[in-house]
Amino acid sequence: MPAKNHLSQEQKERLLKTLKEHENPYVREKILILLLMNDGKTYEEISDFLNIAYTTVAY
Repeated sequence: MPAKNHLSQEQKERLLKTLKEHENPYVREKILILLLMNDGKTYEEISDFLNIAYTTVAY
């Protein structure tokens, strides 16, 4: 099981702000992956939820 809540509150807030404001979809996707990992989701759960390749999540 992945580590849950490895980001500080400040880090989460900064990521959420960037997620809303950044124009690059690749950056937004990577932020969303980090936030979902922080919630304890597995690579497989994240790839299924975002409809992206497992390797995209893992790397």
